Amino acid sequence: MSRTTFDALLEAGAHFGHLKRRWNPAMAPYIFMERNGIHIIDLHKTVAKIDQAADALKQIAKSGKRILFVATKKQAKELVAEKATSVNMPYVIERWPGGMLTNFPTIRKAVKKMATIDKLLSDGTYDKLSKRENLQIRRKREKLEKNLGSIADLTRLPSALFVVDVMKENIAVREANRLGIPVFAIVDTNSDPNNIDFVIPANDDAPKAIELILDACCAAINEGIEERKAEKIDMEAAGEGEEIPEKVEKPARKRTPKAKKEEAPAAEEVAVEAPAEEAAPAAEEAAPAEEAPAAE
Repeated sequence: MSRTTFDALLEAGAHFGHLKRRWNPAMAPYIFMERNGIHIIDLHKTVAKIDQAADALKQIAKSGKRILFVATKKQAKELVAEKATSVNMPYVIERWPGGMLTNFPTIRKAVKKMATIDKLLSDGTYDKLSKRENLQIRRKREKLEKNLGSIADLTRLPSALFVVDVMKENIAVREANRLGIPVFAIVDTNSDPNNIDFVIPANDDAPKAIELILDACCAAINEGIEERKAEKIDMEAAGEGEEIPEKVEKPARKRTPKAKKEEAPAAEEVAVEAPAEEAAPAAEEAAPAEEAPAAE
């Protein structure tokens, strides 16, 4: 049984793409028709792609690994924060810290700095400072909390990324591609799906559509977490050690020559099953956006 339905997606407005003149030709296999100059997404394919992505996410969660949710656009920020928190997964809804994945140790230092400030505030060390210095430290702490508080417990690279708008989060997608981290994403008709491992073709501007897709994926993640707990209890009852999850290769994805050249050592392998991808015409390569400086 599907995790969502055609009618539910239709009612949520998931079928509305962008204007025809703004389309990306690589999205042609997911477009049903054009109406009044706007592309209409084939929701039958969206339903199938949601099921494929949800099954893979469930497998990752069942293996005890982490999925990082990324959405900095206004329509999706609060929804992503709420859904990711419900399954105890890290998320980024403010500015993406450039180098968060490719320069992960620096980000971890910034998170540890936040913990150090908390410790010194609680033991009264900063009480000896002037009011101005104390205020500056507290403001710095608030800034770190805003940008990095949601990933404070992410002690190692995530095993997957879930992105809502691949054009807006292009830096995050490129970093994940470089490290071999699989990317799950809601992809609209103006975006390039070639660098996405699990494409969910849908309107990435409609809050109801985003919520519907997130609900299906987070429900699958929760199932994986619960199954892992149940298996652990069974193994403990049988007096056995924890079973190491079988490693399965992530889906093959078309890579550009540039991506191959820059490819870095892959992150830990993730237990995901490859969906059969449909051939799509190659899109023009988007100009890479300038990466933001790493967080302090």
